[in-house]
Amino acid sequence: MSTEQHRRTAPASVRCYVLTISDTRTENDDVSGDTIVGLLASAGHVIMGRALVKDDPDAVCHAIIANAPGADVVITTGGTGITSRDSTYEAVAGLLEKQLDGFGELFRVLSFEEIGSAAMLTRVCAGAIGRTAIFTLPGSQHAVTLGMTKLILPEIGHVVRELRR
Repeated sequence: MSTEQHRRTAPASVRCYVLTISDTRTENDDVSGDTIVGLLASAGHVIMGRALVKDDPDAVCHAIIANAPGADVVITTGGTGITSRDSTYEAVAGLLEKQLDGFGELFRVLSFEEIGSAAMLTRVCAGAIGRTAIFTLPGSQHAVTLGMTKLILPEIGHVVRELRR
């Protein structure tokens, strides 16, 4: 089958869980989490749940492990930089059974087109835990919109289709 045939036979709606990772954000000012939820809902996907956890590897791992089995896709925002507190990459990469290296590569290319060489500071990753896709995004609303509209939403059904095979 071609990629187009895969997309045509992919589910139009998938179950998603959104996780914000931040030491400073609250439910009242989580604009990046709100953006992810809004874009997913507008595209017809089901939001199974949402949480906000501190930028702590154990908390991140626990939140993903606890919620991944019921979701087709887990999308995180935050903690992907290089500060001493940014630990999303390490936490998520350590959980992945399969990696989608192209996600990080493509995200940085798209980001480079907009912000230049600072794009190299972004450590996003994606992959799968069992049949659940995991995507990490930076904490900025602009970066979330970029990753969601250019990469995740166009392929979310396709990724889920492949993980179900």
